[in-house]
Amino acid sequence: MAVKKLSVALDAEVAAQVVRAAERARVSVSAWLNHAAENELAVEAGLDAVRDWEADHGPLTPEELAAADALLDRVLDAARRAS
Repeated sequence: MAVKKLSVALDAEVAAQVVRAAERARVSVSAWLNHAAENELAVEAGLDAVRDWEADHGPLTPEELAAADALLDRVLDAARRAS
């Protein structure tokens, strides 16, 4: 995989927390930040997909949002138990 080296600036406390999180995960700061960026991009893509769907079909109903929340709770619970 090709990589691009960047220079970034973080608030001091954020940087310290990133270093500790990377140490806990036993990965480099670069790998930890890459993973965090991938997660944020996935969230943005999901939000874009919802906006596109709503543009075609109208806003999600309260029932659909409640069902989505329940599904997410189950997925997150399963992920927490697995880790």
